[in-house]
Parts: sequence; C-alpha cells; structure tokens
Amino acid sequence: MNKGEFIKSVADKAGLTQKEANAAYDAMVETIVEAFKANDKVALVGFGTFELKSKPARTGINPQTKQPVKIAASKAPSFKVGKAFKDLFN
Repeated sequence: MNKGEFIKSVADKAGLTQKEANAAYDAMVETIVEAFKANDKVALVGFGTFELKSKPARTGINPQTKQPVKIAASKAPSFKVGKAFKDLFN
C-alpha cells in the first residue's frame, strides 16, 4: 500500500474527502517530526511508539578497500510496535 492508497482508505473509512484525509496525514507526520525535534517521543496506546534514537560514533570498514572508516554519530527515527497491536497478528 502506498501513500495514495492509504489516504484513499482512510478517507473511505472515516467518511472524509481525500483532501481532508491527506491534510490529517500531513498533520500527523508534522506532529511526529515536531516531537522528535523537541526530543520527545509519540506513544499511541494500542498501536506503538515513535522515538528518535541516538547512535554513537563508531568505526566501520570499507568493504572494497578493507580500510577503517569513521562513522559519525547520528540520530535515527524508530518505531516500536505496541503489545495490543502485535497481538492482533499472533
């Protein structure tokens, strides 16, 4: 399912126009990004938690030259599935 199909499905299920569903989707994504920028996480009970995790700097190896390469510290978004949501599929 791509974004367009997702928006259409949400619009149908919620009785919204596709334009309204797209605005809701954009608002949700923007809210999650703002929470990450504020160093906060977004916990949706029964679904899961969106969180920004820090990765420390480390040394890797270039597979072509076998030389060590320094990899800078970074932050990466992550999603942890909630138990209730996970239990729907097991």
